[in-house]
Amino acid sequence: MLVLRQHAEQAYAAELAALAKADDRPRPASWKLSPWAVVTYLVGGKVGKTTIEPKYIGNRRLMEIAVATLATDRALLLSGVPGTAKTWVGEHLAAAISADSTLLVQGTAGLSEEALRYGWNYARLLAEGPSENAMVPSPVMTAMRTGKIVRIEELTRIPADVQDALITLLSEKSLPIPELNTEVQAVQGFNLIATANDRDKGVNELSAALRRRFNTVVLPLPASLDEEVSIVRRRVDAMGTALQLPPEIAPLQEIKRLVTIFRELRSGKTEDGREKLKSPSATLSTAEAISVIHQGQALALHFGDGELRAPDLAAAITGAVIKDGNTDQLVWREYLETIVKKREGWQDLYRAFKDLEP
Repeated sequence: MLVLRQHAEQAYAAELAALAKADDRPRPASWKLSPWAVVTYLVGGKVGKTTIEPKYIGNRRLMEIAVATLATDRALLLSGVPGTAKTWVGEHLAAAISADSTLLVQGTAGLSEEALRYGWNYARLLAEGPSENAMVPSPVMTAMRTGKIVRIEELTRIPADVQDALITLLSEKSLPIPELNTEVQAVQGFNLIATANDRDKGVNELSAALRRRFNTVVLPLPASLDEEVSIVRRRVDAMGTALQLPPEIAPLQEIKRLVTIFRELRSGKTEDGREKLKSPSATLSTAEAISVIHQGQALALHFGDGELRAPDLAAAITGAVIKDGNTDQLVWREYLETIVKKREGWQDLYRAFKDLEP
């Protein structure tokens, strides 16, 4: 059975094996690869006859800082606006370091402290009382026991009192279990990667005590149009395979037009800097651009001639840009009339957008 999405250590098993075979540099305790090999896995390179595909396209130094942090006793906080590959980088760091990216806690507003510490099998708890067998370990506890990396997504969405459960864990590297009058001490190799969304900064701000336990690496948006186009194209090709969407139906020209629209609306100015624009409420991130291309591919494959064209792209873009009713609608119409309509070679896209209007 073909799974919809493989874990990083499964999808890139050949690359990880090639790196492990050629890696003769010092490795921290319990690490499957050396810090140098982990960075190579993330930014790409050549190992023997194996080409390592870049997982992160951007400043290599940021990846070196992230990996160096995890080699110490400091936890890593990946911060940035939505769509800057925080989750993607965190998953691949865990895959390269621990060969296991599945130890994950998804942060939500309703998350309980049990999700970060441990819970109980209540049937066994009632039958046997508090015991090791009745305990249900969290991913954090499992990572501590096995010396692996655990990931916590959307840390700032977790309630503040639940966040504080991490303070003792990160400072003492131990997890008290008062019901059993014992504790779990972290095995060498254990560490924690958290992500935080800049747009959520005011939701549940991290306490100063907790923030001190992290080294923060801010992942920026792609610096240039070509860099963002490259990221979108690589991810579209990789994810399209699982979705059974042939990559050849997404021409580079259409990807470039989409990324240009997103970058201009996001930054509030045209790529050449000559005209100022209003920005919609949508984040219009790189991750959202990838989703738009996939939607356009599906439209082209199942309801078109098999190649992504302007009408397919227009249908997918409109829903991504217009999130907040009338305000976004006005911003979008102004962009269509002042930029898209006048841009050379974009008349087919302009007509496609106008055809969608009621």
